[in-house]
Amino acid sequence: MPSYTAPTKDMQFILHDVLKLSQGKTPGYGDLDRDFTAAILEEAGKIASEVLAPLNPVGDTHGCRLENGVVYTPPGFKDAFQQMKDNGWPGIDMPEDFGGQGMPYVLGTAVGEFFSAANQAFTMYQGLTHGAASTILAHGTEAQKATYLHKMVACDWTGTMNLTEPHCGTDLGLMRTKAEPQADGSYKVTGQKIFISAGEHDMAENIIHLVLAKIPGGPEGIKGVSLFIVPKFLVNEDGSLGPRNGVSCGKIEEKMGIHGNATCVMNYDGATGYLLGEEHKGMRAMFTMMNEARLGVGMQGVAQAEIAFQNALAYARDRLQGRDITGPKNPDGPADPLIVHPDIRRNLMEQKSFVEGGRAFLLWGATLIDAAHRSGDAEADGLISLMTPVIKGFLTDKGFDMTVQAQQVYGGHGYIEEWGMSQYARDARIAMIYEGANGVQALDLVGRKLAQDGGKHVMAFFEMVKTFCKTAGETQGMAEFVDPLKRASKDLQTAAMYFMQEGMKNPNAALSGSYDFMHLFGHVCLGLMWARMAEAAQAALAAGTDDPEFHRTKLATARFYMARQLPMTATHLARIQSGAEPVMALDAANF
Repeated sequence: MPSYTAPTKDMQFILHDVLKLSQGKTPGYGDLDRDFTAAILEEAGKIASEVLAPLNPVGDTHGCRLENGVVYTPPGFKDAFQQMKDNGWPGIDMPEDFGGQGMPYVLGTAVGEFFSAANQAFTMYQGLTHGAASTILAHGTEAQKATYLHKMVACDWTGTMNLTEPHCGTDLGLMRTKAEPQADGSYKVTGQKIFISAGEHDMAENIIHLVLAKIPGGPEGIKGVSLFIVPKFLVNEDGSLGPRNGVSCGKIEEKMGIHGNATCVMNYDGATGYLLGEEHKGMRAMFTMMNEARLGVGMQGVAQAEIAFQNALAYARDRLQGRDITGPKNPDGPADPLIVHPDIRRNLMEQKSFVEGGRAFLLWGATLIDAAHRSGDAEADGLISLMTPVIKGFLTDKGFDMTVQAQQVYGGHGYIEEWGMSQYARDARIAMIYEGANGVQALDLVGRKLAQDGGKHVMAFFEMVKTFCKTAGETQGMAEFVDPLKRASKDLQTAAMYFMQEGMKNPNAALSGSYDFMHLFGHVCLGLMWARMAEAAQAALAAGTDDPEFHRTKLATARFYMARQLPMTATHLARIQSGAEPVMALDAANF
């Protein structure tokens, strides 16, 4: 039976030794001292390991079922959802004015990793609600906020996002769902949406759907898309629930993974909807939810890699197979444990270095969101805009890879469902696809984000890395971490210059290298995080830490990443510079 233990100690190290949260200038960070975050993380870790993790295989095995228009979630989900609500976890970083706890987003992200690792399918119900509530908070009228937010923050009502239709996914300008204006200011929404996570279920009194649709007579394509609030049950003026709206679940998709979350085909048959934001500006409003979701999906990549790694490590320590080539390490037993073998150790180190580096990258990104939203920091806002496709694309690609590597540690047992490794790989796979497939993230990074504001934000990133390398390089023992980061950063700058030179005269050459650029960028970001973690670990050892082994392990893992993973930037750069010719060699008909 697989298990999960929340990595609270690793999380505390990043929050306080690396990011130094309580010393930050962002409002609310002064309250985040070690004792406070330790208490929050300890409680979150308990519910993750004791409540959510045991339900993970239950959700995978039982899935959801649709009967007479009602979706029933797996056994135990309703009770667990109520427990999450009773303890206020869904609103941990939502405004106090609407019943939330008002804590910074970075702490919500840390807690969210625990929950997602323990049970990704379950956590999606509240995660999507958080995004929908954030969108109403950012773009709704005061009346809309008063009507929906208290209930959504408490997860008494949950939320969804409805974008995709059977004939259009990424190209949302092709959508056919329409919204007819009514005399009372509402709209009648008609159309079908597919792949709607948590679109219908039995855990909430009401479901608040955010639906993209076109108002007849509006501009063509994406410029004519608007966003609407379409509740499952209409809401009376006194806040009580009224009649059922014209929205229903027509089908639950049979999926590769995340079986515990209902992925629905939603039918809108003249459903009453209310405009959210401005007419024909729906994508701008929806991106509030989509960008939050993309960071959450990046977190899923790290989270699934974490739980897969934990179980692979335990198996490698316990499973006896073969003898260490340098001599028996378990002389009294019939064989040595798997973990003594170099290839198993290499495999586990790749997992460990990704998970811990990815976690630091994700939490750093969360601090940028806090700085942007709580302090109005325009530079932080620009930097997280640049980083969003890297966080989503790189962390989910590598997160899935790591679940497969964890499965490999088990040999044949990794392919057997009872060991749980198959579920982690299957659940992680969707993260590379939804909220913008990773190829689209790479195109967004190269085609939009690099040049955003005249390239200001990518230049700020290069300057940040340069400043860190200069300062950290003056510390004894840091050269082995700083020098590889300098080389990798140079590869990234060379690649960025290539796109600037080729983008206009040969766009295919630029776009053919976009995926490699996203990974190159991701490796540099993780290299920066590992260099910062090495610096923090060295400082702790110099100060006489009471846990030297913990910090020496951090240094050893940092050395592995710098020596074995970060040099991948050179490979990605070479692929980028190969241009479009190898990619575009065949006509479409000749494939």
